[in-house]
Amino acid sequence: MQTVSGVRPCLTVAIAATTLLWAGVASAQSAGCTLERVAGASRQIMRCADGVTVTAEGGARFRLVDNNGDGRPDSVSLRSKAVLVDVDSARRSGGFQVVTPQAIAAVRGTRWAVDVKNGTTSVLVVRGRVAVGRPSSASTVVLAPGEGVDVSRTSGALTVRRWPQARVDALLARLGQ
Repeated sequence: MQTVSGVRPCLTVAIAATTLLWAGVASAQSAGCTLERVAGASRQIMRCADGVTVTAEGGARFRLVDNNGDGRPDSVSLRSKAVLVDVDSARRSGGFQVVTPQAIAAVRGTRWAVDVKNGTTSVLVVRGRVAVGRPSSASTVVLAPGEGVDVSRTSGALTVRRWPQARVDALLARLGQ
């Protein structure tokens, strides 16, 4: 299995992994996380004791995955809409990743947004660096703050671009930022 920046990806089906569904407070709390519903919005925020915060756009389809069975999520499997992930590297060791049908975005301490729609995964880095690759390829790109990449199911090269401020603002607004 390939790695992205030294982090083993969780493919769509996690083999012998414990899955923590974002179905409600009980599952979030069982992962050492608390669930906060944002008043007046459909967004939800999950805050984990180990320095991971996941903000989910209303209607986002995703699940948390605990690959090694230690009771804390290692990744988010995202199927549609957007999440904003903030990883505090001072409190969280071992990295974190977002896995979509088209891409794997992995980090060791940063803040980034991932959006899945119409067969494309878009990744934007707000702080830190993020390695992005396709699950089926060893090729990756590394994004810095303000940079993004759009990953489709095709096998073309991944192109890193500085996103226009309007695009950054639009995505972050969906996530309450």
